[in-house]
Amino acid sequence: MNAPEHRVVCRLDRLLAERGMTLAELAERAGVTAVNLSVLKNDRARAIRFSTLTAVCDVLGCTPGDLLAVAPRRDDGSG
Repeated sequence: MNAPEHRVVCRLDRLLAERGMTLAELAERAGVTAVNLSVLKNDRARAIRFSTLTAVCDVLGCTPGDLLAVAPRRDDGSG
């Protein structure tokens, strides 16, 4: 049985644009690899360390709720 897909979405693109910051700049300032941030930004992450979340939020001046959201459930008609 396959694990259900998560519905957590990342708003990193929007936050970077609002701050006029590149992913590479965030990576350098947060001490996180650009590859890891890219995975997060493109909603391919399956997990995030609290230390990474804290570092990103510190640099962006945001909260985890600004960075991450839960997408609504899709009605697939099976219920």
